[in-house]
Amino acid sequence: MLSLVQSHVRQNVKTLRSEFASAEPFRHVLIDGFLDPPFCAALIAAFPAFDPRQARNELGETGRKAVVPDLAGLGPDFARFDRLLRDAAFLDLIGQITGIPRLLYDPRYIGGGTHENLDGQELDPHVDFNYQPGTRLHRRLNLILYLNPEWDESWGGSLELHRNPWLEPDQDFVRIIPPVANRCVLFETTERSWHGFRRIALPPGKQHLSRRSVAVYYYTRERPPAETAPSHGTVYVPRPLPPHLRAGHTLSEADLYALQLLLARRDHQIQFLYEREKEYSSVLEGILRSPAFRLGRFLSWPLRRLRRLIASKPAG
Repeated sequence: MLSLVQSHVRQNVKTLRSEFASAEPFRHVLIDGFLDPPFCAALIAAFPAFDPRQARNELGETGRKAVVPDLAGLGPDFARFDRLLRDAAFLDLIGQITGIPRLLYDPRYIGGGTHENLDGQELDPHVDFNYQPGTRLHRRLNLILYLNPEWDESWGGSLELHRNPWLEPDQDFVRIIPPVANRCVLFETTERSWHGFRRIALPPGKQHLSRRSVAVYYYTRERPPAETAPSHGTVYVPRPLPPHLRAGHTLSEADLYALQLLLARRDHQIQFLYEREKEYSSVLEGILRSPAFRLGRFLSWPLRRLRRLIASKPAG
């Protein structure tokens, strides 16, 4: 299976590992010509058509991003790609490049699979969820393969890696990576691996195109304690207002549309966080009402009483 990866990748592991380790704003590496060209062309040809049923967001609304997690079900070429992504030799190669050993493949492709973004779509800077749901495996690495034979950086949609999107734009270092075909980007998943892409704005005559990629996430059973954080979902930072929207500026239709998008995304994020807060509160309430919790409170009462007495005793 490893023969599907071009030889220059397999023969330059040391160089790629050095690039990954020293990259800014966080550890990553860009690899052009990642797959055997005929095989990459086959994946481009077999990429699934946009399906609105696969374009529902966290709130159940149909958007302009379709995700198909079942790679193996997309025909023989994607099934072959799926076998590569889980192959032990491939996992070892990626582990050598990134310095992250014992990587684990996700057969469910949670959040991953084919990603297609239509004209007008964008992705606010964010850090990803840090544990695989259900298994508590640590999310460690994102692999993104782009499948766009034709793309211009002026169309937007380039991957942006941020130092800190909470900073003012002139203080936030950003690396921009256009999503051109057969380009692979590997980047670590941590509490500071902020990434996203600006709104896609295709010119006349190119409206039939879309931003296409395959995203794969890898996990490990353990991770360094210094990098470990409490479990969280994906955290987004809404983009600031465009710089030209200042006092005295007359709003155009495009400006109004941009403001409506910003407000809608903020509203959706607030709603999503509210629903998640209700879910967490329900779980916490269940714990507090459980017989085991009440028994623990009862058994620990003498110790808690003693602590209060000691704390209230005057010094000296």
